[in-house]
Amino acid sequence: MSKPVNQKVTIADIARELNLTGATVSRALNNRKGTSEDTRKLVQAAAARMNYHRDRIAYSLRAGRTNIIGVIIPSAEINFFGSVIHGIENMANKHGYNVLIYQSNEQPEFEQKGITTFLGTRVDGILASIAKETTNFKHYLEIKERGLPLVFFDRANDTLNIPCVVVDDFKGAYYATEHLVHQGYRRIAHIAGQQHLKIFRDRLEGYKAALTANNLPVDDSLIFNGNVSIEAGRQAISHFLTQATPPDAVFAVEDFSALGAIKELKDRQISIPEDFGVVGFANEAFGEHITPSLSSIDQQTVQMGKEAFKLLLELIEEGGEPVKHNTKSRIILEPVPVFRQSSQRK
Repeated sequence: MSKPVNQKVTIADIARELNLTGATVSRALNNRKGTSEDTRKLVQAAAARMNYHRDRIAYSLRAGRTNIIGVIIPSAEINFFGSVIHGIENMANKHGYNVLIYQSNEQPEFEQKGITTFLGTRVDGILASIAKETTNFKHYLEIKERGLPLVFFDRANDTLNIPCVVVDDFKGAYYATEHLVHQGYRRIAHIAGQQHLKIFRDRLEGYKAALTANNLPVDDSLIFNGNVSIEAGRQAISHFLTQATPPDAVFAVEDFSALGAIKELKDRQISIPEDFGVVGFANEAFGEHITPSLSSIDQQTVQMGKEAFKLLLELIEEGGEPVKHNTKSRIILEPVPVFRQSSQRK
């Protein structure tokens, strides 16, 4: 029997229709453990057929949850973070969660505003990638002290003891530098990022380790401290070319610095890769479309987003308590080399 037009369909209605308990229907609608895949499909099909819509306010009051998570990203202009968001939303949709996104613009004050917004929205947890200008992490520690689930992705800080999902930055940098060595380059420079961020420190150390392993000296004059930007890449090349013995290749800490390096080398009519090799890090979407196409290190961004959400969900399910038995508090993904024209001299 159909309900009056203005009367909402309830979980009890669906339960009667399918001869199931209300608890079973509730678990199926929320993709919770304890129901089979067949039951979930049956319940969700009935809910769609009966035009069931959850009263989110009532649900939140009963469950103590909003089924909303907040995500802080440094910049929406960087494809890397858009790709991570894709992975997060893919998993969030499967588990009945909505995603709020806040852009920090690489500034700590915007991170704080984002966190304040999320707390006001009563999100169930927060995923965050630290802004490159953040050196004081008090606002993240406050989240931890509140017991609100928090997981870092890509940019993390080991001293905070907060779960995270990262790529093996050391290994990726090692791969990039060793590749340049194998291509015949011998004086390999590095455009570094801000060293208070672990990912950039690890990439610098991976670069140094690859040089040492291949019997090449680590020369501090070939390390340029940049700020992760196209302009930093241009400035680095201008600086290196003033040296009496300039480098013949560069490993940039990320792709935008690498793009700046390529632009400056082309403006100076230096042939890439014949006379100068370039490798970046992140495998941004533009890399394969520029000339020459950019060699880089892929960070498995979609997988990073999926793993970050799964880790956050476990924390939410455990009431914000430290991650237990079957979950690692630090998930490290394998970097994937993508070598293109900018470094393929041989």
